[in-house]
Amino acid sequence: MWNSCPESFGYRTLFVGAQSLIASLTQFHQEGRLEEKLKKLAQYKLLIIDESYISVDRLWVTLFFQSIFRRYEKVLMVLTSNQSYAHWGEIFGDPIIASAILDRILHHATTVNIKGESYRLKE
Repeated sequence: MWNSCPESFGYRTLFVGAQSLIASLTQFHQEGRLEEKLKKLAQYKLLIIDESYISVDRLWVTLFFQSIFRRYEKVLMVLTSNQSYAHWGEIFGDPIIASAILDRILHHATTVNIKGESYRLKE
């Protein structure tokens, strides 16, 4: 799911599901055009990634890390997740890479932990 908003809070914004983001990065990687896609993503001053449920492989983790690394300390990012940071090593299949990703995501970050019943389950 890609939802480009010309202006959100005064910033050029992209809202994307993690699976969709990585599928696109994978396609560009396979076509030898990954750098082009990473530059295009860098044009958004605010990137919102909805983690939802993700299944990962080594290429996925590498591409996700590259997309985070390119944005690190340059532009804004919001990441939503159902998983606590303690479980990211399991999700990414490698605690060292998960730690590197979290290091960049959490540096200068504010974490908002919302507890309670999902509003989706109430319907």
